[in-house]
Amino acid sequence: FAAGRQLKQFAATYKGKVKFVFKHFPLSFHKNAHLAHQASVEAHKQGKFWPYHDKLFQNQRKLKRADLLNYARQLNLNIKKFKASLDSGKHKDFVSDDYEQARWYGIDGTPTFVINGKKVVGAVSFARFKQIFDAILYATPAKK
Repeated sequence: FAAGRQLKQFAATYKGKVKFVFKHFPLSFHKNAHLAHQASVEAHKQGKFWPYHDKLFQNQRKLKRADLLNYARQLNLNIKKFKASLDSGKHKDFVSDDYEQARWYGIDGTPTFVINGKKVVGAVSFARFKQIFDAILYATPAKK
């Protein structure tokens, strides 16, 4: 399930029926993941989370501090604020809290989606994801 393009397609298909909540889940084996997630929180504070997210997704092997700053420049973010947030670790606890919440729910990898309490794990095609979502969304409640 390619994050950017397919999420946008999904949001358009289910407009008014779905609410997206993004949770940060930096994988421990990705050396720069936590800082990249912190950078995306700062991008969100500056109104550009999804464009920044897409840059990170497109450049998964280039997540060093200099790369993160470069993406911020490309998106015309306030670099002074951006650097200050990375230097201070301003968003470190926020990202860590999201991670811990996900672990509490039994999430241990990405991508993972939770739809009305049901987990969908792994990269799936839009058609398959739509099929799963429709089954959950339009399921008839069990009679008591």
